[in-house]
Amino acid sequence: MTSTVPIPSDTPPPQTSVWADMSLSAVVAGLIAVAVSYAGPLVLAFQVADSAHWSPAIVSSWVWAISTGAGVTALALSWYYRAPVITAWSTPGAAMLVGALAGVPFEQAVGAYIVSALVVLLFGVTGWFGRVMELLPKSIAGAMLAGILLRFGTEAFASVGRVPLLAGSMCAAWLVLRRWSPRYAIPGVLALGVLVAWAQGDLSHAQVSLQWAQPVWTTPVFTWSAALGVGLPLAAVTLTGQFVPGVAVMRAAGYTTPANPLVTSNGLVSLVLAPFGAHAVNLAAITAAICTGPEAHHNPAKRYIAGMACGFFYLLIGAFGGTLVALFTALPKALVACVAGLALFGAILNGLSTAMADEKERDSALLTFLVTASGVTLLGLGAAFWGLVAGVAMTVYGRRKAVHA
Repeated sequence: MTSTVPIPSDTPPPQTSVWADMSLSAVVAGLIAVAVSYAGPLVLAFQVADSAHWSPAIVSSWVWAISTGAGVTALALSWYYRAPVITAWSTPGAAMLVGALAGVPFEQAVGAYIVSALVVLLFGVTGWFGRVMELLPKSIAGAMLAGILLRFGTEAFASVGRVPLLAGSMCAAWLVLRRWSPRYAIPGVLALGVLVAWAQGDLSHAQVSLQWAQPVWTTPVFTWSAALGVGLPLAAVTLTGQFVPGVAVMRAAGYTTPANPLVTSNGLVSLVLAPFGAHAVNLAAITAAICTGPEAHHNPAKRYIAGMACGFFYLLIGAFGGTLVALFTALPKALVACVAGLALFGAILNGLSTAMADEKERDSALLTFLVTASGVTLLGLGAAFWGLVAGVAMTVYGRRKAVHA
């Protein structure tokens, strides 16, 4: 019989043996989550560095800082709460920085990072974030999750048209393994994908050398222009584009880990690592769904191992800097996209099921799903935020209309 998800409160649940809960599927889920992070969102970091004309030493320090921050928080919080708390760096924040940091000296950028971290920390310490999440209907959270993940799920099958042998064999293996051994379907698909890519000569081994990361301290410089033009927008997109969907992913999977301590701890780590280049460490959404779904482990109470594994691999990459980043990015993009999409199958299914569970809220949930899946960006805020706004507005309107009917 499958255990139910533990219901954590502000105190952690009873401790169990990590070694007894260890499983290959959970460790591989954590590895896949890290691979997805480095094969995709990290590219934005290099785009930011290129637009701001930063030195390789600063970029290397940045990679170390965000990797270390994500590793420490994922490992510690997953162990403490016995829940898969997956953290990463702010992807929408990095996307915003591509244009916002042009012409901004790195010292002022660091000052803006600190302002952003202080705002996030304030939302966690005061409990404002948790109170907002308590008011969020589960159907809306599930719909937002499904909308965020939809393009990743479809990309797995769309890649078959671009690389038929690689993606086609992976999808076929997933269909077979999911029927006969669902727990090891994703590890099997990943192994097959690497094997096929190797046989085709698609694995890049160029410019890979073993070297330790060298963090670079930068004394921050605070200016009103950087604080208002970079710091506050970075905090806004991180809270709305990362923490809100990140908590929604956990809620949709059945985990009720308190949100405020998660926001507070990530804000504190971001504050400490900002002088080394970390723009924001926060809850993950996309990669979190990989580790919170049934593919990580059939028993929800043991999926926290995926979070700990994710944190371990982040720390490993942070320690070796560009070496392991190069190894991860050597994987074909189609392979990573296919594995990610297939690994998110269960999370998408759970999100849609949660969204449609309450008949009275289906219209609001559908609106949330469609707006989120559209990928629309308005006023610098992403589709997840606007999907949430649209769904909540329609829910409030529907309830008021029912009261006055």
